[in-house]
Amino acid sequence: MAASSSEAVDGTGAARPGAPGADRVVVDSALYVDGRRQAGPLSVAQAAAAARGEDGFVWLGLRHPTAEDVVDVAAAFGLPDLAVEDAVKAHQRPKLEVYDDVVFVVLKPVRYVDHDEVVEVGEIAMFLGPRFVVTVRHGHGEVLGRVRAEMDRGEGPAAGFGPAGVLYRAADLVVDGYEQALEEINTDVDDIEARVFGPGQGNHAERIYKLKQEAAELRRAVLPLGRPLQRLVEAEVPHVPEAAAPYFRDVQDHLLRAADAVEAVERQLGDVLQANTARVTVGQSEVALRQNGDMRKISAWAAIALVPTAIAGVYGMNFDHMPELHWVYGYPAVLVVIGTTCVVLHRVLRRNGWL
Repeated sequence: MAASSSEAVDGTGAARPGAPGADRVVVDSALYVDGRRQAGPLSVAQAAAAARGEDGFVWLGLRHPTAEDVVDVAAAFGLPDLAVEDAVKAHQRPKLEVYDDVVFVVLKPVRYVDHDEVVEVGEIAMFLGPRFVVTVRHGHGEVLGRVRAEMDRGEGPAAGFGPAGVLYRAADLVVDGYEQALEEINTDVDDIEARVFGPGQGNHAERIYKLKQEAAELRRAVLPLGRPLQRLVEAEVPHVPEAAAPYFRDVQDHLLRAADAVEAVERQLGDVLQANTARVTVGQSEVALRQNGDMRKISAWAAIALVPTAIAGVYGMNFDHMPELHWVYGYPAVLVVIGTTCVVLHRVLRRNGWL
């Protein structure tokens, strides 16, 4: 029971490093009869033998396996090669596929890291047979640990539906995670919206773009899950009893709500980005206008200063034969011309708004 406790408490699911072959990546394995744990942890061979028995079902959980690690598992449980390849490589879209008597499901649990404003996406691949569940987990996540803990205590509706109960409860927790992540993203979106429309200046485009990327990452996890849940609701999937359909319908309702919320967040972020861009543009225009006004004032004063400079420059040349050089009224006349010209220029420039 030690492995089960590790998975249930912290969700890390530490594998048994000393175990041979596929057992090395087994988080936990046990036989469940009437929704209650009977034995475990079991080796891959023991789990496969128990799955061929008369009562209950076996749940074998793997974490970060390689292709070599799952060879024995695939052979023991008759898992389809294409689905095994998808489960090992990960990076799949949420989906549901039926291979003869085996159902293959991919779920994408998410977690929003608030201090980094990043959506971390994990992956859970599930193989459902008539009397077994094989789960493969990549990345973070406490989903399977929580389901396992509930099963071990015999709690919740998952205990009564066999392999379909494990799928239902895992999907339920994954979708709950979407809603929780959206609540936290909405908090950050409201914060940045208040900053954009609040007092003060600043360009928040980088943060907005980052949130848009995280919302898009969340959308890629949420939207593709709609079709698999619809098939489960319509009882089109083997090993899923009709009695489980209402439970999957409840998960589907939550997923639809999450999908609407994702679209609303993306629209809100788009509007905030446009508002931020407009505000930055207006701010830049105001700065440019102030700079233009300053340049006009400088140019106006330079034009006024040019008059005495030019006249003084002419009469500062050392030539003997210059007009009015020896005129007794030459100096006061030059001062009057300079003063009059500067006053006229000042009035004209001020009337035109340059001063």
